[in-house]
Amino acid sequence: MQKQLLALLRYLKNFLSRTMEKYDGRLAYIITAVVASIVFVGGVKLFIKLTEVLKTEYLASYDSSISNYVQQYRTASLTDYFVFVTDVGDTLGYLIMFTFCTLLFYILFKSWKYVAQFALIMILALSSNLILKQAINRARPDAEHLVMVETLSYPSGHAMMAMAFYGLLIYFVTQFGISKYWKTLLIILLVTLILSIGTSRIYLGVHYPSDVAGGFIAGFIWVVFCIMIFNLIKIFKRDPST
Repeated sequence: MQKQLLALLRYLKNFLSRTMEKYDGRLAYIITAVVASIVFVGGVKLFIKLTEVLKTEYLASYDSSISNYVQQYRTASLTDYFVFVTDVGDTLGYLIMFTFCTLLFYILFKSWKYVAQFALIMILALSSNLILKQAINRARPDAEHLVMVETLSYPSGHAMMAMAFYGLLIYFVTQFGISKYWKTLLIILLVTLILSIGTSRIYLGVHYPSDVAGGFIAGFIWVVFCIMIFNLIKIFKRDPST
């Protein structure tokens, strides 16, 4: 991804420099970054607009059908599993995982870079989730809740944080110098965890499927945005002409 991004940025830099001869190449890079930010903000607004449009009887029927399908498989052992998974995707779970990743990355890389990047995406995802919940103001499902919940429903904070945190971790895994076997195994485990956390919210009756889908989409937006920013910073440092 970094090579493609670097090629795209250099193309845009040359294009903007040619079309705006009075500006230097550095400003062309800055303009490119600003445009990318505008696109991101536009994507968030589009997400909210689409969410409002999707609040229809048509969507409600799909939410009900999917929820009923998932919840018909409730068993004692499966409930224990999904309660455990949803706890992993809660505040305490992320504090434990963040602490573990902090120690692991510092021991391996002797750098706070990855720790700072994890902290950034957690702050962005959590704060934006709270804002979106208040803006959209969707109530929880009326079905029986197998765990306690206090906040509003859309988008699912568990799904959003899972996609943001573990999605970024998946990206880091692809960058690490480890064998393809371990990369593949770790990615499969992380993808399974993300999907399990999202499914747990439907299974436990505390979210509509569309809540989970919205959380995954919003979390993925933050992953893409943060990866773009991290690579831009790396490119600025490595390219003296910027």
